Amino acid sequence: MGPEHHPPAATPGERAAEAQKATWVSVAVNLVMTVLQLIVGWLAHSQSLIAHGLHSFSDLLSDFLVIYASRQSAHPADQAHPYGHARVETAATLVLGTSLALIGGGILWESGMRLQHIEALPTVELSALWVAIATVISKEGLYRYLIRVAERQRSQLLIANALHTRADAASALVVVVGIGGALLGWSFLDLLAAALMGFMILHMGAGLAWGAIKELIDTGLDDVQVEAIRKTLLATPGVRDLHELRTRRMAHQALVDTHVQVDSRISVSEGHRIAESARARVLREHPEVLDVLVHIDPEDDMDPDSYATRLPARDKLLSELQPLLVDLPEPEKIVLHYLRGQIEAEIYFSHTLFENGEALRQAESILIDRLKSHPLIRKISLNCFVAP
Repeated sequence: MGPEHHPPAATPGERAAEAQKATWVSVAVNLVMTVLQLIVGWLAHSQSLIAHGLHSFSDLLSDFLVIYASRQSAHPADQAHPYGHARVETAATLVLGTSLALIGGGILWESGMRLQHIEALPTVELSALWVAIATVISKEGLYRYLIRVAERQRSQLLIANALHTRADAASALVVVVGIGGALLGWSFLDLLAAALMGFMILHMGAGLAWGAIKELIDTGLDDVQVEAIRKTLLATPGVRDLHELRTRRMAHQALVDTHVQVDSRISVSEGHRIAESARARVLREHPEVLDVLVHIDPEDDMDPDSYATRLPARDKLLSELQPLLVDLPEPEKIVLHYLRGQIEAEIYFSHTLFENGEALRQAESILIDRLKSHPLIRKISLNCFVAP
């Protein structure tokens, strides 16, 4: 089976345009239903239909919030927002969820108060039932359209707006039952339907707000997604192991950072290439990832940089190497390895220094005796360039 090919991701401008088109459709539907429900609900004496009309009015407000957020989130990264403006969607989702919770709580409270004086309620008229049925049909159709757009864009805000519309359809169905019961003589069912609808709205809003809060406090991806990213990183040539794989959501995308372990003696440039290869592989195979930060480790350091921060810098180590190399000429190159809490040094001399192997062995024997008392430098290897 060949590698999976993903379609090219839409640009921020294309995403914004599609989101706004879908939202304007929602605006038109909600505007018509809001006016119809409020007028007929008032004329037909249906508290549940009026409550649903107020909910549809809140949909209008949320639609305009989506339009604003989609425009703002499409702006490219700048100095003040180096990761872009996608979190505008998250903030808007939080506002939307909070407003839903408040509206639901208000409807629930008002219905409870009216239920205490049910004998004073006027008779509900048949026209309220037909408007409620029309509301169910229109809201369900609108939900199916919005959720397709939201899933295609992987936008939490659009999904929130679509779920909001599905909640409208479900609550309108409750209104149909309540109005139907009131028409059959059970007047309290209309208020009970309004109260139940208020609870549903409250529950939905609280869930959306909590999801946005989790994203704003950098909650990571789920275990399945994290494990898939881990396998992709480990499959990169040159990566021996990895640890500290961390993820966080950013609207419809995610940010990833990780420590990958490579061969401890490769060059800095080769380590950099492995890091870039790992980053490119994740971005290619996981379209939901916006960016990957790869930290290269020469060994498994589950306590990051604990050894490196305690060891001296290069200039201090070079001064400590001078008395150890006192009988030898000036090195042409010194490579230091910070491994397992100690130092290993590779010393390179001119090809003319050691004309035979015996001189090299004598120099190494002297260095072995001198290193026995050094607390940090564990090993020194002497090397000669074989050609000028």
